[in-house]
Amino acid sequence: MESKICNLATQFFQDLKSFLRRCFFFILSVGPMPKHIAFIMDGNRRYAKKQNLEEGAGHKEGYSALMNMLRYCYEFDVKYVTVYAFSIENFKRRPEEVQSTMELIREKLDSLIDRESVLNEYGVRVYVIGNFELLSNSVKLAAKRAMDATADNSKSVLLICIAYTSTDEIVHAIEKTYEEKSEEFRVLDSSGTAGYGLIGLRCNGENKDKSLIDVEDIEKHMRMAVAPDPDIIIRTSGETRLSNFLLWQSASSLLYSPHEFWPEIGFRHLVKAILDFQRNFSYLKKKREHN
Repeated sequence: MESKICNLATQFFQDLKSFLRRCFFFILSVGPMPKHIAFIMDGNRRYAKKQNLEEGAGHKEGYSALMNMLRYCYEFDVKYVTVYAFSIENFKRRPEEVQSTMELIREKLDSLIDRESVLNEYGVRVYVIGNFELLSNSVKLAAKRAMDATADNSKSVLLICIAYTSTDEIVHAIEKTYEEKSEEFRVLDSSGTAGYGLIGLRCNGENKDKSLIDVEDIEKHMRMAVAPDPDIIIRTSGETRLSNFLLWQSASSLLYSPHEFWPEIGFRHLVKAILDFQRNFSYLKKKREHN
């Protein structure tokens, strides 16, 4: 009997909190709302040390914080959410730490597609973004399962950056663009006009005012091309560095840096970020239009 009462009380408070969040959304939605929020989930290890938790516990607490934040974002009709889960630079950490983190990522990728997960509740499609050549087969298979299982979802999108850096993404996009236009380069090379550089190269003849490779050519080959540029980038732990994350896409993004570690992030931080976005919306809009 006590267990049933506790369950009912828990459900009541969850419903109450959800109702209050919807009230906040109703008020905030009077102003412009972000369509894409990106998160640099910084501070999991420092949080574990601060709380005297065992190694790896911080990442598990961080996953719980992520699930809560995804729910808040999707309740606020934020269509795109991107998370920086594992940088290419993180492979330089101790092998045992990298191995345990990769195992946790594989486990959590599989849990994302559980029937009762937040993703299924909100119709979220998953994209795993990064250099798959650097990932183990087990993580690659888990990523493919998550993407395949959610491929028909269209209401919202979650982009998970694993084995990712922005410089790697840009190099990859340039290489793919060059492959796509290799025949045009061969024609230029055979005509003796090579050597003008890869980007901004001018063609002779009728298209002399058009670059052989322009920004649009590169952008369509970016791994993040499936989403618009982020409106807000949130990095916890009070850090203001982007750490090689979405450098190409963040020229007109608002950066919000709460001092709390990632596992400590909550609903109030999201509300604060959206209020900052609305306060600076006119400036950000003008900046984006001129880029």
